[in-house]
Amino acid sequence: MNIKKFLLFVASMLAGYGAYADDVLSLDSCRALALRNNKELKMAGEKINMAHWNRKSAATNYLPKVDAMGSYMYTSREISLLSNEQKATFNGLGAITASAIEQMQPVVIQTLQPIIQNLSPEVQAKILAGIQGMGQKLAAGAGQLGHAVTEAFHTDTRNAGVLSAMLTQPLYMGGKIRAYHKITKYQEELARNGYDLEQQNVIVAVDETYWKIIQLTSKRKLAQSYLELVQKLESDVDQMVKEGLATKADALSVKVKVNEAEVSIIQADNGISLLKMLMAQQCGLEDFDFILADENRSDFSLKNKTVADEDIAVAQRTELKQLALASDIYDQKVKIVRSEFLPKVVLTGGYVATNPSLFNGFKKEFEGVWAVGVAVNVPILTWGDRFYKVRAAKAEANIQRLRMDEVSEKIRLQVKQSQQRLEEAEHRLEVADKSRAVADENLRYANYGMKEGVMPLSNVLAAQTAWLSAHDTYLSSQIDLLLADLYLRRNMGAID
Repeated sequence: MNIKKFLLFVASMLAGYGAYADDVLSLDSCRALALRNNKELKMAGEKINMAHWNRKSAATNYLPKVDAMGSYMYTSREISLLSNEQKATFNGLGAITASAIEQMQPVVIQTLQPIIQNLSPEVQAKILAGIQGMGQKLAAGAGQLGHAVTEAFHTDTRNAGVLSAMLTQPLYMGGKIRAYHKITKYQEELARNGYDLEQQNVIVAVDETYWKIIQLTSKRKLAQSYLELVQKLESDVDQMVKEGLATKADALSVKVKVNEAEVSIIQADNGISLLKMLMAQQCGLEDFDFILADENRSDFSLKNKTVADEDIAVAQRTELKQLALASDIYDQKVKIVRSEFLPKVVLTGGYVATNPSLFNGFKKEFEGVWAVGVAVNVPILTWGDRFYKVRAAKAEANIQRLRMDEVSEKIRLQVKQSQQRLEEAEHRLEVADKSRAVADENLRYANYGMKEGVMPLSNVLAAQTAWLSAHDTYLSSQIDLLLADLYLRRNMGAID
């Protein structure tokens, strides 16, 4: 919405508040209330917000992502680095050593016998006792060592925890990130154009209802004038019947016209009520007991006629802007499809810590390691899948461009048709104005002729009927001209 439209919108809203306070609504105030309360327009505004945040989200794909993860797991059995046979061997190391020493002691004593035989018996006994004691100590030490080794390989991993933080930075994704970011930009602009289009639809709908109410209100006044006219005639005919100048049939004929006039007033009142209910719904009003500012107008001539220009219509129509953006989106989708078959390069880095530690003999504490790497994915053989999918995406983009050309041609046709309807409405209004003047003059002569007794009552009734029809046609032609200009402005994309 440009600055001019915004200022007009604010001014019309302020006018709407002031007018509604007095229960008199102008066309601008009706527009302002409708724009402020229309649910479809509010939903279109939320679509703009949604597209805006989607664009913000897409921009984050250029930046590195950091993820943290923590987990805990309890297992029924622990990890064992030794088999049961190895544990039994290490735990029985003392007994094995004692048995070996017991078998070797006679050999050792026999080997030492020539050396210690010349020593005293007391010394020999001490040496033999020392050898035995040393064997017992060696056996005991071997047993302790075996148990220590078994315990050292005990992991106690039934309670395990993992903490990690990983960084991922896309380096090259085949252009997919850039294309997706552009798509979200186009979608945001598309949402804004959708809001403008919905705003135009609201204004056109309100204007239609407004002028239809004015039309029915004016017709109701015309019907009231006609009722007064035939009532006056009824009074004159009743007097003429009394004087013997008219028959009872003449009085009944006038009475029928009076009843018809009263019925037309009732129908107009019902139509006005229904249309005001619709206007109240469009404007978000709870009460439809309001007056429109133009209800008391008698002249609805078009002041500024819209000039048709097909090129301006093509440049201004929101639908074509939307289709152009949609075409750009499909072009970016072609790039996204192509990116699926291009190399992808990702930088990764992170830190992982575990408890028990995996780096210090399953120690019961958190210890970790950091790592940095590059991942490359290169599609090699796809059996033509890339070619087929890219061709399909291009065909879809071409369909969108052809649709835009088709809509452009239809818009040009709409402008031509609207211009023709506007010219027809102008011509009908000119003819209706002439017919109204003729009907006024004819009624004047008919009334004068009846008073002079030279014209029958049927001619007067026909003149009154023709007068009503001529004025009704003139009134409808004026409103039709206003609506025809409204539709031309809509087809020109000039609703503001």
